[in-house]
Amino acid sequence: MRIGILGAGHIGKTLAQRLSAAGHAVKVANSRGPDTIGADALSSGARAVPAAEAVADVDVVILSVPFNRLQQLVPLLAGVPGDAVVIDTSNYYPGRDGRIEAIENGQAESLWVAWRLGRPVVKAWNAIGSDSFARMGKPSGSPGRIAIPVAGDAGRERKLAMALVEETGFDAVDAGTLAESWRQQPGTPCYCTDLTREEMPSALAAADAARSPKRRDLAVAAILERVGDPKTNPDAEYAVRLHRALFM
Repeated sequence: MRIGILGAGHIGKTLAQRLSAAGHAVKVANSRGPDTIGADALSSGARAVPAAEAVADVDVVILSVPFNRLQQLVPLLAGVPGDAVVIDTSNYYPGRDGRIEAIENGQAESLWVAWRLGRPVVKAWNAIGSDSFARMGKPSGSPGRIAIPVAGDAGRERKLAMALVEETGFDAVDAGTLAESWRQQPGTPCYCTDLTREEMPSALAAADAARSPKRRDLAVAAILERVGDPKTNPDAEYAVRLHRALFM
């Protein structure tokens, strides 16, 4: 499959590694140019290209950029064929992204993204911490394999994204439509808590839309107090303990 990844940060880098290792033709781009993409992101065969090339002639586009940069991608995605699947990995953090009234008033983040981009999206890889994603993948059938929820309105697109999640080393769980994707947003029981396939459905069902933003903000404050730099992600052991204590 031909896959273009926009973003080579914590999650985008691992996606480039895992999906190219799985045999896909992967192109990866960032906002600073291909020369700035680290060799580790390309270690399994992905190619660093300009952003316009990353979304040209592909079957799948994966958006792995901060939420506040998504609207900058609108012109870039305008030329992507309508049958290409767009997968979004981002999360809304108002302290970083600025306040978005529609989301603050209860609209699911993914519905806002789909509206802003002007095309359907699938939500995947947003509910796992970058350290867990980089280090905790296992072959299919392994005991304790971590699960990742996947939400999308079109069954074909959701199934495709689930298959790609499986290829990155994690169990994919069907989380339903985009309208239900708030259940995998920051502050919910399944968010960065490293649950198994068996544990994930009950965590999705237990999500509380009113309480999750407050829990999200508590987690952000705790992480910033520990690491100091908002661009530095905590290690999996600390992050999972913290998120389970606050979100579950």
